[in-house]
Amino acid sequence: MKPTVRGRPLALPFRGRAATKPPAAAKPAGTRSRGPARAAVALLALLAAASLGTPTATADTTPSRADVYTSLGLDNQQADYAVLVDTSGSMANGGRYDTVRTALGVFLDGLSAEDHVALFTFDSTPRPRYIGAAGDTDRILSMLPDAPDEDGATDIGSALDSALDELERGDAAQVASVVLLTDGAHSPPDGSPYPDSTGPAWTALHDRARALDERGTELAGYALPLGDGATGADLLGDVIDHATVLRPDSVEDLGGYLQRAGDKTRLRKAGLLLAGDAGKGIDATWTDHRGRDLTDGSATAKITLTSTTRRTPLTVRGLHASVPGQPVRISGLPDTLTLDPGQTRTFPVRLRGTLADGPLPYRRDRGTEVPLRVSGRVSSTWERPLAPDVRLKVPREIRATGAPLPVHATVGSPFLLPALIGGLLAVLLIWWLSWRRNHRPRLRGELLLTPVYADRPPDRIPLRGRRVQLRPNAVGGRGSVRGRRRSTEGRSRVDLLIRYTPDGTSGRQSDATCGPGGQVVVNGVSFTYLPQEADGRVPAGGRS
Repeated sequence: MKPTVRGRPLALPFRGRAATKPPAAAKPAGTRSRGPARAAVALLALLAAASLGTPTATADTTPSRADVYTSLGLDNQQADYAVLVDTSGSMANGGRYDTVRTALGVFLDGLSAEDHVALFTFDSTPRPRYIGAAGDTDRILSMLPDAPDEDGATDIGSALDSALDELERGDAAQVASVVLLTDGAHSPPDGSPYPDSTGPAWTALHDRARALDERGTELAGYALPLGDGATGADLLGDVIDHATVLRPDSVEDLGGYLQRAGDKTRLRKAGLLLAGDAGKGIDATWTDHRGRDLTDGSATAKITLTSTTRRTPLTVRGLHASVPGQPVRISGLPDTLTLDPGQTRTFPVRLRGTLADGPLPYRRDRGTEVPLRVSGRVSSTWERPLAPDVRLKVPREIRATGAPLPVHATVGSPFLLPALIGGLLAVLLIWWLSWRRNHRPRLRGELLLTPVYADRPPDRIPLRGRRVQLRPNAVGGRGSVRGRRRSTEGRSRVDLLIRYTPDGTSGRQSDATCGPGGQVVVNGVSFTYLPQEADGRVPAGGRS
C-alpha cells in the first residue's frame, strides 16, 4: 500500500531558479553540492525550494548520520535517477512547468558527478531529453523544451516503461530511484500500450520492476503530484513496490516528510555498502607460536586483534585476555580499543603464573598448548546513528582463532617425589618387619627328636635364629624348622613348622605344626617342642 498524505492542492509559491537557490554565502562560487547524500535537499527544493538540514555530531564521540555517510564516501557511489516530467498541456496552468524547470536545477545540483541521470518528458509519448552523468546542471536543463505541449495527453504508463528501460541497462547502478512529476490523471492517446490504468500491460511493468529488485537493485520511487487532480501519481505504486506518493498538507509538512524520505534514500545506499559487514566482528589470535617458558612465573607473548569488516569501524570495551584451564594471567591489552575497517593491531602481553601441577605435584617438566580467550563487548559507533533503518548485526563477542600457544614449565615440588619414595620404602619396611615377626619369629628352646620304633636316645637340637636346619645324628634324615606367631586367647605364641624327610629325598618329605610343649610324629620320628621360659630356662622335664 502506498503511503500518502492527502490535502489541498499544492501551490508552489516561487518563480524562477534564482529564487530557489540558497544565498551566495551558503557555498563558494562555482561550487555545487555533490552526492546522493544530498538528494533529499534536491527533492525538497523541487517542491518547496527549502533546504534540508543534516544531523550534527553529538557532544560525545558518536558520529551523526552525515558523518557516517561522509566516511562511506556516498558521493563516490553511483546511483541511477530516472526523472519523468509531465509536459502535457495542463502543466502550463499556474506556471507549474516553469516552477518545475527552476526547482529541477536545484535537484540536479544535489547529485554527485558519479550519478547517472535519465531525464524524460512525457505527454502523448515519452521523450528522452538527457541521458548521462550528472554534474552539468545547465547543460541538462537546456535539453528541456521551453514549454509544455498544449495538445499533449498524459501517458504515464509509457513514461514508466521508458524509465524501466533505462534502469535495466547492463551497467546500471545498484541503487536506483524513479521520480515522477505530474499534475493530472493517466490520460493516454489512442494507440497507447496503456489505454487504461490497469491491465496486463501494467502487470508487465510491475514484473519488470520486481525483476530489478531480484537481481539486487535497490529500487524506490517518489511520485510528486503537482495539482489537486494529479491522481496519476498513484500509479507509480502499482509498478514499484517501494514507492512513496507525497501529499503534504502544507509546504512545512512537505519539508519534514521529504527529509525522512531523503534520509531513507541515503540509507539505501549506506545499507547496500554495509550489507557485506553484517555479522562480522573482531578476531583474536596468538601472533606467533614459539614455545614460552613459564618456569619463573613470567613470559611474554603477542596477541593480534583484527577487524573483519570492510567499512564499519568497531570498538571493544572491557578488553581482557585469559588462558582457560590454567592459573595464568594475561596483562598488556588496553581496556578500550577501536579498530578501523580491516585494521589489525598487535599488542605485546605478559603471561604471569605457571602451569597447573596436576593430581600429583611432583617435580617434572610439563609442556602443553594453551588456547586464547579474549573477552569484551564489541560495538560500532555507527550503530546508533543508523538504527533502526540499517542493522549492522555486530557480534558482541570476540572470536578467538588460530592455533594455541605452546608453553612449558618445571612444575611441582622438588621434595615430593623423594618423600613419596621414602614413605613407600618406610611402609614396605614396616610391612616386611611385621611379616617377618609373624612368619619368621626368632626361635627359642629345644626340639627333641626320638625314633618312634627304635630305642635310641633322642637328638637335642637347640632352637636359635629364625630357621634351623635339621641333620639329626641319632634318627638320621634331614629337615628344617621355622616359626609362625599366633594369637590365642589374647596371648601370643610361636608354633613350629616342621619339615622332615627320613632319607633326605623330597619324595618322602612331610610337614607338621607343633605348638609350644607339644609333640608330633613325622615319618616315624617324634618331635617334641620345649619352649624357652621367660627367664631363659628350658623346662626340666624336657631334659630327662
